[in-house]
Amino acid sequence: MTQRPDVTRALAEWIIDCDLESIPVEVQREGVRTLVNWLGCAVGGARHETVDRALAAVTPFSGQATSTVLGRGERLDALHAALLNGITSHVLDYDDTHLKTIIHPAGPVASALLAVAETRPVSGRDFLTALIVGVEVECRIGNSVYPDHYDRGWHITGTAGVFGAAAAVGRLLGLDVQQMTWALGIAATQSSGFREMFGTMCKSFHPGRAAQNGALSAFLAQANFDSSEQAIEAPCGFANVMSDKQDYNEILGDLGETWEAGLNSYKPFACGIVIHPTIDGGIQLRDQLGEDVSKIERLDLVAHPLVLELTGKTEPRTGLEGKFSVFHSAAAALLRGDGSPTAFTDEAVNDAELVAMRRKVKVVTDKACHEAEVSITATLSDGRVIEKHIERCIGSREKPLTDEQIDTKFRGQAALVIGEAACESLMAEAWALADMASVGDLAAKSLPR
Repeated sequence: MTQRPDVTRALAEWIIDCDLESIPVEVQREGVRTLVNWLGCAVGGARHETVDRALAAVTPFSGQATSTVLGRGERLDALHAALLNGITSHVLDYDDTHLKTIIHPAGPVASALLAVAETRPVSGRDFLTALIVGVEVECRIGNSVYPDHYDRGWHITGTAGVFGAAAAVGRLLGLDVQQMTWALGIAATQSSGFREMFGTMCKSFHPGRAAQNGALSAFLAQANFDSSEQAIEAPCGFANVMSDKQDYNEILGDLGETWEAGLNSYKPFACGIVIHPTIDGGIQLRDQLGEDVSKIERLDLVAHPLVLELTGKTEPRTGLEGKFSVFHSAAAALLRGDGSPTAFTDEAVNDAELVAMRRKVKVVTDKACHEAEVSITATLSDGRVIEKHIERCIGSREKPLTDEQIDTKFRGQAALVIGEAACESLMAEAWALADMASVGDLAAKSLPR
């Protein structure tokens, strides 16, 4: 696409000018759902060993302890809290997904916002506006380079997420257009994250680092630390260096009229989203077969090519690797009816019964198959052949999670960490986001009682 000389500045102008009244009610509602889902995931992941190790590493270097590590109680400076909460919210791979780009939008944006909101008064309305604007920015930038950028091996949640965090925090800080242009540029030069890291602790580090770096970008810009003013569109800028596709209309076209932030979706299962059809179908097959599920001798899947590309680990060794194994996920769905975090522990991945079942799973890919679709054929030892076709799985755009299902998901994670009473109180506060006088109070409610 022909280079535009004004993409970064034009986007900065919109970030500054957007207000809550200009955002459609249904998009505002999705913004609240985004916050609730993110908060449950952040608290739910707080005790993972990944978080323990990250916290041990950075605590000696934290500055003034202003902001909370959700679900734990440790307090760090805002930038390190943004990092840790970005990690916790993504470590279970249970968070939200912008299905068009596979960006997990809330991790970078909400993690940065809440950490900064603990340092100053921020109303629910201002927080909600900044959250929606940040999600919109990262998803539109993601759209402009997807799929080439992702196909090259970039983890787009990290690379695009840093822009969303910078935009969101920049709004809270009251940056002017010049400063916001710089903030986007400072974010651009910190854009990183590789798909090679999937199945390791570094995957959740990506949204954490995007949150931290995005917030830092806004603070640097507030101090008039400058950057290129064409950081997105310049020949040596983000889009041209990191992708062969540069569609700037995806960033500026119908900006403020159509909303990517209104298209967010929420995972029903705690793993790579392309496995979700298999888990959905596996659980349904288990319900159909009952005890006869143990008679399965072979399970054949026909799925979208991304299933093997992203989740083709045949012999995962850890729970984190299990989240990227369609073979393990199918076994856990069939034998345990489970796609929650308990299906993706080190113990589960190495369970002899699950290992035996996953070795019976065979996958064939078909480009004609939708990403939310799978065909399953189970061959049993008694000669029966059972087929199950999932046209669109739960959590897809056609079958989104309801508010009630998001609540159930929230409880299933957060109550285990902070207790039922604290969980219910925190969840109620999050749903009432737009009415909150001080959003920083959410962090205090995320602690065990």
